[in-house]
Amino acid sequence: MSLIINESKITMLKIYNTLSGQIEEFKGREGKQVNLFVCGPTVYDLSHLGHARTYVAFDMFASYLKSQGYNVFYLQNITDLDDKIIARAKEKNISWQKLSRQFEKEYFADVKTLKIKSVKKYARATEHIKEIISQVERLLEKGFAYKTDEGVYYDVSKFAEYGKLSKRTTQEAEDGVSRIDEAVEKRGKADFCLWKLSEDSEASWPSPWGIGRPGWHIEDTAITEKYFGSQYDIHGAARDLIFPHHEAEIAQMEAISGESPLAKYWMHTGFLTIDGRKMSKSLGNFTTIRDFFKNNSPEVLRFIVFSSHYRSPIDFKDTAITEAEANLEKLQALIQRLKNLKGAKRLTCKALGALQDRFWGALEDDFNTPQAKAALFELISLANEKISQGQLARTQAKEILNFLKKINEIFLFLNFDKKAATENIPQEISALIKARENARQIKDWAKADELRKEINQAGWQVEDSQDGQNLKKI
Repeated sequence: MSLIINESKITMLKIYNTLSGQIEEFKGREGKQVNLFVCGPTVYDLSHLGHARTYVAFDMFASYLKSQGYNVFYLQNITDLDDKIIARAKEKNISWQKLSRQFEKEYFADVKTLKIKSVKKYARATEHIKEIISQVERLLEKGFAYKTDEGVYYDVSKFAEYGKLSKRTTQEAEDGVSRIDEAVEKRGKADFCLWKLSEDSEASWPSPWGIGRPGWHIEDTAITEKYFGSQYDIHGAARDLIFPHHEAEIAQMEAISGESPLAKYWMHTGFLTIDGRKMSKSLGNFTTIRDFFKNNSPEVLRFIVFSSHYRSPIDFKDTAITEAEANLEKLQALIQRLKNLKGAKRLTCKALGALQDRFWGALEDDFNTPQAKAALFELISLANEKISQGQLARTQAKEILNFLKKINEIFLFLNFDKKAATENIPQEISALIKARENARQIKDWAKADELRKEINQAGWQVEDSQDGQNLKKI
């Protein structure tokens, strides 16, 4: 078995497709070119931890694909105009443009702090009005849309497959949309707005149907058609957007193009809770990304996301943060031990290579990061054991370091320039360690044991190995 697992490539990537409800083998529509679209923020307020969970998860997934030789075009929209933005701007007595640009800037600051680097293009909705109008025109021409005194609406009854993503019946679809859009002149309860007529001169554009602005759903398909065409590989977002937003996207684009599916694979992240409860301002547990970073690092947040399967619910609580910090310290401590290893034996531990195989294999299986994490921490335990026993060769230590660097290119929760906490050793502990080493050299084992206990009582644990004493904070 080759121990340099870092260079291995995907043999068969499988991902869960919301559209089919099954785990499927991933095959790009154009080989190694992958077009990925993820719904972006509506920029009227600071982004919260729910946003962070989704955007970090897809950043990791896109980085993983890139690491495996895929050319990923990751596109994300920015909803820079809608009713919420207009209402908030009026509250603040500023223009919608000033408000949306302000919070767009804040969003990009959060993206930078979160270390999200895989998005290739951010596309503002208001910079694609021409494409939006074109889509509405074609929907009208094909008989999938109709005009009212309030705007242009999509006629859901004309699209036979409406509900195929969310698995909703017609009645369930009607009930869901009618609560969101209660326009008087709609033909059907489930019909949704494509173009909203408005005389608001600051937030409207001329169109063949009158002055107005786009509906929410139409911006995404207008943007993806411009950059990807009528079909592409992966559409991702949080699961709360499956209905009605993604259902509407499918109805719009597939009606225009006559081609199905709009996206070959649909990926959705699970819900986020705070201490087991839904995050909301009324409960007092609404947590922005900024709030989280007042006391915690980006690495901790990314590790928590890594620790949970992207499709599963994730619960942010103090114990999860504490556990993430402890696990990251274990990883950082191993990095230092591997860097400092002086062992010259050429012993090879095949089990360490097998654990690296298991790590990559878990990612191939619907990006199963919890299983990958389990393999990673088995590797940590085994590597530490072999180091303590003087049974890890420097060549294998370097291979493990390369493996850790490779996975960090994807997950970005490690720091290879950072010194582990064990290196910030108080002077009095360093003196005890030196005295204990002298006792060991002259084989005064009773004195060495006595000093070990003293070191332990001071909050440090010492382990003996062929390469000397290894110290870590308890």
